[in-house]
Amino acid sequence: MQFPVTRFLPSRLIRPAQLIAYAVLTVTFALLAQGAYAQADCKNRGDLDALYCDENKDLVADAPADAKRFKNPSTLVFTYTPVEDPAVYENIFKPFTDYLGQCTGKRVVFYQVQSNAAEIEAMRSGRLHVGGFSTGPTNYAVNIAGAVPFAVKGGEKELQGYNLIMIVKKSSPYQKMAELKGKKVAHVQPSSNSGNLAPRALFPALGLTPDQDYKVLYSGKHDNSITGVATGDYDAAPVASDVFKRMAARGQIKEDDFRIIWRSETFPTSSFAYAHDLEPKLRDTMTKCFYDYRFPAEMKKAFDGADRFFPITYQKDWAIVRKVAEGSGEKFNSAAFENLKKKEAEALAAKAQQAQKK
Repeated sequence: MQFPVTRFLPSRLIRPAQLIAYAVLTVTFALLAQGAYAQADCKNRGDLDALYCDENKDLVADAPADAKRFKNPSTLVFTYTPVEDPAVYENIFKPFTDYLGQCTGKRVVFYQVQSNAAEIEAMRSGRLHVGGFSTGPTNYAVNIAGAVPFAVKGGEKELQGYNLIMIVKKSSPYQKMAELKGKKVAHVQPSSNSGNLAPRALFPALGLTPDQDYKVLYSGKHDNSITGVATGDYDAAPVASDVFKRMAARGQIKEDDFRIIWRSETFPTSSFAYAHDLEPKLRDTMTKCFYDYRFPAEMKKAFDGADRFFPITYQKDWAIVRKVAEGSGEKFNSAAFENLKKKEAEALAAKAQQAQKK
């Protein structure tokens, strides 16, 4: 576990004994505080982890009742979902993180994460204060990490959405979903909405049932699935349309090399969520900073014309995502999260081995 206080101190100021003592005390007090809160009287928790409470029944964690548990860090840690190379997004978001620092009066750092599970664990442990979570993993972030979604990318009047698309190579013979039976089809990650949950819920009605009509192969990321279809590693892949368009716009792929054989209805894009225990004044200031910001040209280009952070609520705007998850039999509890971590680790390891062979 990493600790925010020591993370940003020069190493010469931290002696090993002091670091160990600090770590032991931090973990001890954190566990005691969390245990006490988990046992506190909570009239409604819903699907949330035992660490959180949802008295107002809006499906997200309430702010702590004890003001002593509020966090007001000197450094805000921000990240964005690892749907593609994290370094790409660190550069794309730099104008915004610079602005956010000025707007809040805090130092802001971008924390690169390599998996959805790592991002969720970072917020649960207190190392991440605000970040963008992929559509499907937002459910885990809410239930397991106490994340409170408050925005998505969008325009003046509406939020930005995306479609689940099934792509094949244009030179391939595949024209219909049922023709992919027995073929190599890449899903993204177990928690991915467009890359796994929605296909499992929606494809059977189209005559193609994952893990029955084809063995699911996890690529790890949307861009891995897309490039895998282009290179012939996979015959097809269900991916998010916005990622596909961004890769084409950046010249990473040629859109004309692919054929889309099926497209879903629209889903919301990645959510931006803050940790439930941020100090209320800081939380309100920060969310206003998000809402007031207008994307510069490079960010608008990177995010398909979106020019701002559009206000949303998890209860209303993620209803369709939760419906898909329920239809696929997906749960977003601690046991399911442990399984997610295992599967994502296996997918990353398999991808690393594949890269070494090339």
